[in-house]
Amino acid sequence: MLAKMYTAAHRHARMSPLKLRQVARALKNQPAAAGREKLRFIPRKSARLIEKVLNSAIANAENNFGVPVDQLFINNVIIEEGPAFHRHLPAARGSAHPIRKRTSNIRVALFSKDQLYGTES
Repeated sequence: MLAKMYTAAHRHARMSPLKLRQVARALKNQPAAAGREKLRFIPRKSARLIEKVLNSAIANAENNFGVPVDQLFINNVIIEEGPAFHRHLPAARGSAHPIRKRTSNIRVALFSKDQLYGTES
């Protein structure tokens, strides 16, 4: 039996994907409650953004499917590159240097422990 996935997403987050991936790397394959606690003590803006999406995924699983938090595990935290804002910085001799203000798409996928081991029908 395939495990049911509970997801949440935040598109066009105003942060570079590289900065977000540094925090997201530490969360895979652990309980959702432990991941939430770990994110709370990381002093970075990227941790706040991922924490909001994780809390949303947990709320989706609880409210829409009735799955308690202690049965949820983090399957994936996927950080994809979103659209970039293109700006120009004035430079010497009337030229301009391009600046890309990057955005990210954050997706968090959770699964239920009961469904993984097939105890739920």
